[in-house]
Amino acid sequence: MLFYKEKIYMPDVQYKRLLRDILENGTEVKSQQGVNAIRLMAPNPMRFKLADGFPMITDRNMDPKTSEQLPVTIWQQAIGEIFAFANGIRTLKGLEEFGCYWWKDWVTKEKCEKRGYQAGDLADGSYGPGFHDFPTTEGTPFNQFAEVLAEAKENPHLRTLFISPWIPQYIPRRKGVRQRVVVAPCHGWIHLDITHENKLTLHMFQRSGDVPVGVPANMIQYGALTLAIAHILGVEAYEYVHSFSNAHIFVDQIDAVEKILSREPIDLPQMELKNPPDDFFSFRREHFTLLNYKPHPGIKGIPVAV
Repeated sequence: MLFYKEKIYMPDVQYKRLLRDILENGTEVKSQQGVNAIRLMAPNPMRFKLADGFPMITDRNMDPKTSEQLPVTIWQQAIGEIFAFANGIRTLKGLEEFGCYWWKDWVTKEKCEKRGYQAGDLADGSYGPGFHDFPTTEGTPFNQFAEVLAEAKENPHLRTLFISPWIPQYIPRRKGVRQRVVVAPCHGWIHLDITHENKLTLHMFQRSGDVPVGVPANMIQYGALTLAIAHILGVEAYEYVHSFSNAHIFVDQIDAVEKILSREPIDLPQMELKNPPDDFFSFRREHFTLLNYKPHPGIKGIPVAV
């Protein structure tokens, strides 16, 4: 099943515009990670018509060759992560079973035990519990994806098709309060819109975005989520919209950003669903096939703030 038409694809420069906007109009601030960041509040959103290509940057390679030790690429890890979270996964082991291997530096023994959890546990306030097991006054966990997709099938016209990873009572970290999450969710506020023509727009709002490193992976995983939800609902995957509150570049990433900005635009790739399941929670990274991806070379050593 292909979600694109036979046509000439054009480069998309929205990601570069975002980087440039932060550098030119942002403010340098201290960050929790100990590295100053240039942040811009509420920059212009990125909008991707999926018929024009899949929202996967070509400014650096998101599909590098893999090793026997790590047989998945960046884009596959990103897709593995979002479907792990949708299924309620909250541990390093569970994420790795879905093909996502980049969480180990955030769920160390020290970080987890500081909050009263075992090593490798993202904790009660993380994405998986928020999406799949949201706490309720009745005591029965609320599966947001299951409920919103059921609502969308019956009442696609509604403007209340909304999903949030944020469990507010588990986030505070002030003195005397036990924070019940290792990393507060940065992305995943999802609003679905389905037109009378059965076209799906998925809008993902991001609270906090590391634009050089994290955001390209977020673009991939929520683009893939748009395709999966459209398949489940039997509608057209029309548009993916990505907006921000705090979008930032860490100061030690500026050299890499300048290199990205110097590169010529290249056409976006396409993404194919391969034997997609009829059950949303059965989606895995193996159901996605990347086509016509011809990016610039990767940029090694872009610093990541942990």
